[in-house]
Amino acid sequence: MPSIISPNQLRFLINRLHERLWVKPLLACLLSISAALAAKLADGTELGSILPAIKPEPVETMLSIMAASMLVIATFAVTSMVSAYASASNSATPRAFSLVISDDGSQNALSTFIGAFIYSIVALTAMKNGYFGAAGRFTLFVLTSIAFGVVILTLVRWVDSIARLGRVGTTITKVEQATVRALLQRKQTPTLHGIPIVSQAHGWAIFAPSVGYVQHIDFAALQAWAEKTDGGVEIAALPGTFAAPGRALAYIRTRSGEIPASDCEQVVQSFQIGNDRLFDEDPRFGLVVLSEIACRALSPAVNDPGTAINIIGTLVRLFVLWNESPKSESEDKTAPKYSRVEVPQILVRDMFDDAFTGIARDGAGMVEVMVRLQKALQSLALIGDAPMKEAAKHHGRLALERARLAMNLAQDLAVVRNAATFAKTDASSKNSRDLSIDVPHDY
Repeated sequence: MPSIISPNQLRFLINRLHERLWVKPLLACLLSISAALAAKLADGTELGSILPAIKPEPVETMLSIMAASMLVIATFAVTSMVSAYASASNSATPRAFSLVISDDGSQNALSTFIGAFIYSIVALTAMKNGYFGAAGRFTLFVLTSIAFGVVILTLVRWVDSIARLGRVGTTITKVEQATVRALLQRKQTPTLHGIPIVSQAHGWAIFAPSVGYVQHIDFAALQAWAEKTDGGVEIAALPGTFAAPGRALAYIRTRSGEIPASDCEQVVQSFQIGNDRLFDEDPRFGLVVLSEIACRALSPAVNDPGTAINIIGTLVRLFVLWNESPKSESEDKTAPKYSRVEVPQILVRDMFDDAFTGIARDGAGMVEVMVRLQKALQSLALIGDAPMKEAAKHHGRLALERARLAMNLAQDLAVVRNAATFAKTDASSKNSRDLSIDVPHDY
């Protein structure tokens, strides 16, 4: 296995650090300490005879005010952010927490406030001990003035941001943006730079060592192992798949047919398994989270069909993007980067199951939700290719059957049935109960 981290592995680690609330404040603290002590460098130049003379008292006063206020503001910022995180988990879904906590505006604001506090403490201590000369005091005065300006600007922007953070609409937008990134990445590389599965001769099964979700696969490491052993790897668990000791992660083959235990361990280490699903490389997870938000809105405790209707529109946008985004030219014209790794492609039908099953189930008794759902599915059936068209019609028939079982008013059911005419087939028009039930392909 290669000792150098691959670009995809590095990107995965950086994304995980981005979800940690302490990373940016720590960097801000280090930068603040460096800036406060770096003002001393001006004393070793001729600037002392050129720059205006600054008495220590004004600078100390500014630093004292900053030190006293920034700790309070930083504490208030943390309290507000925690409240916003709790609101996002309660009003939307806990699965969106990682996106809310990764909000750049809140992280930058908290980093600025903590950094300004550390800067003021270090600079004030140095000033009272006569650490700076004339040029150093002037430099520190300029840095302190800049710090005040940055804090004020950040505070004004952060107030606007924190007022929206944790709201259902903001959470939906963040989930949609994360899903768009994952969909575009998967659309451009359907096999994740590997090759499609060419045969069903699996090989030696490699099982998951623990229970969790596949979060990341190091394809570069798998390719290196396959080249070293003159073998091949068939991926059986894409990112987002639930892994358990009896669940095969991959199937491996070698020319000699012999597979040492050390080789199995190397392949297992290429799979990152964690407790939670992640948005980065799992486009289906974003669809699941959006569906969860809609289902919570449709629950009797919330009774907010408007949010569910809004999410149906969001799902249509995502599937339109999936249908229209062209494949990458490099994917079609050049050799795959991982020519010894076979990767299955995600199925549109499975994506429709993730997106619309829960909404159709929980909104079956609401005529406004079911009509909007049927119209959304009809739109996708008209613009999509054959697999998307068939998936849209299939879910249209399922949604109509759910509405038939849930609605008590014949007029409401007639409206839904009229909106679902696109999904009817000869068999379904004769007997609406003749519906095929498909088990999702994976996850």
